[in-house]
Amino acid sequence: MHTVIALILRRMRWPLLLVITAYSIATLGLVLIPGVDDQGDPWRMDFLHAFYFVTYTAPTIGFGEVPYEFTPAQRLWALVAIYLTVITWFYALVTIIALVQDRQFRETVTQARFSRTVRHLRDPFYLVCGYGDTGHLLVRSLTERGLRAVVLDIQEERINLLGTRDLISHVPGLRADARQPETLINAGLQHACCVGVLAVTDDDQANLQVAINSKLLNPALPVTCRAETEEAAGNMASFGTDHIINPFEAFGDRLAMAIRSPRMHQAYEWLSSMPGTALMERPRPPQGTWIICGYGRLGRAVHRFLDDSGVPTVVVDETPEENGCPDGSIRGKGTEAHTLDQAGVKSAAAVLAATADDADNLSVIMTARDLNPDLYLGARNNQLSNKPVFRAANLELPVEPSYIIATRILSLINAPLLPDFLRLARKQEPGWHEQLVGEMRRVSGESVPEIWTVRLDAVCCPALLLALREGLVKRLGHLLRDPGDRDAPLAALPLLLARSDEVYLHPGEEAVIEPDDQILFCGTERARHQLEASVNNINTLRYLGTGELRPDGWLWRRLARQSTMRMPEEYKK
Repeated sequence: MHTVIALILRRMRWPLLLVITAYSIATLGLVLIPGVDDQGDPWRMDFLHAFYFVTYTAPTIGFGEVPYEFTPAQRLWALVAIYLTVITWFYALVTIIALVQDRQFRETVTQARFSRTVRHLRDPFYLVCGYGDTGHLLVRSLTERGLRAVVLDIQEERINLLGTRDLISHVPGLRADARQPETLINAGLQHACCVGVLAVTDDDQANLQVAINSKLLNPALPVTCRAETEEAAGNMASFGTDHIINPFEAFGDRLAMAIRSPRMHQAYEWLSSMPGTALMERPRPPQGTWIICGYGRLGRAVHRFLDDSGVPTVVVDETPEENGCPDGSIRGKGTEAHTLDQAGVKSAAAVLAATADDADNLSVIMTARDLNPDLYLGARNNQLSNKPVFRAANLELPVEPSYIIATRILSLINAPLLPDFLRLARKQEPGWHEQLVGEMRRVSGESVPEIWTVRLDAVCCPALLLALREGLVKRLGHLLRDPGDRDAPLAALPLLLARSDEVYLHPGEEAVIEPDDQILFCGTERARHQLEASVNNINTLRYLGTGELRPDGWLWRRLARQSTMRMPEEYKK
């Protein structure tokens, strides 16, 4: 706000000086020029009446000659005063209008309003740098979960789009360069309620700069970054960035997992997808020859993971030598039938369109399908606005980098233990994976399950700590009961129990729980709310652990005590 005032004073300096000078000259002239009163005696106007006359004359209101009629000399000076003050006021108004329309002034006012809004936030919020497809998915999902967000983006149209989104809560947004430390500070980097920074711009260098500034200005704040190259990921990791997500590496890893361990991949996809969406069971990727059209960031990652899995590949690229394609690559465009023929499309098992152009990727898919209708087809969807077209293409394997990044970040926010669970689960046998998928489907039905973490401490669930001390609940199974009917199971599945430096994969109902344990669950949204309500109500925990229903509230406790006093002695015993 101080910047806005300083800018106004600087731009309005000369107009204000001219207005003050004009008023002073006009007032002084009226005081010096003699007049006559209603009795014909000489009279001079004092400063109060002179200033009063100039004040209502300058804006052309004109109440008349006060307190007495003017002499010709006074009327002549009044004409001078009128023209002098009106012209200076007109100049001042023109300057004000120009100031209001000035881009720098409007940006300064917007920045001041944005900073004031952020300062007044009292709920935990995430600082989201970048409001492209990934940023939009993140902000919408965060607000739907009751969290707040603050957005920075360098493109004005994206910030304007933020204002038109139908979001549950207001999200402050500012068009600014997130690489600038002052911008990050104004956006709440050092705010007490800021719980994390999400750098998801489409520029690795910008994300790197955001991560560096964030770690230097607020080292304790978790920082999650998007990185689309190995070099950028390495730089981010070198100074302690908490989470680095490369969508192409993540997709390549998932694809290899789907080929080697399809059930584990299925569980991975369900736990990493948007909760509430339909459970998808896509066809298993084939182990035959894959044709990769485009050897960019996605093509390189997929080729490396498939090669490590022993799956044969053929790369199609317009400039194979310049891009460092492997031996045996085909020069040409995958959109052309003869190039795909040369790559062996008729005997191949799958085609992946991995270019950075959505139109080219769709063209590759349509051409390949015409040449071999039995192909397993995948394509990179770069812009989410084109998603309906890719959905209509009926792909077995859509690749959406923005969606991959957003779901991964949301998983880390909602369930920090999820990476540990997935790392341990991948080491298990196929039979264990099969059982896990079955149990997940049992608790979640046909929708992607919610994932969440419960920490057994005084902040998150003080009632549960009291119940543990009193021995009302001891086992994990006590928490997995319906608070309305302890004989009915809760639609929730414990995935991991973390205690100090130990972790227990897929703990059973007989597992003993202790203070400061962290438990990773998946299940329905209703089960999540029921569990959160249970661990924060001592009477519910008593019922779940012992079956005892104790009335709550002063009135009910008094009535229950009186009822007990009126009972016969044999019933009391």
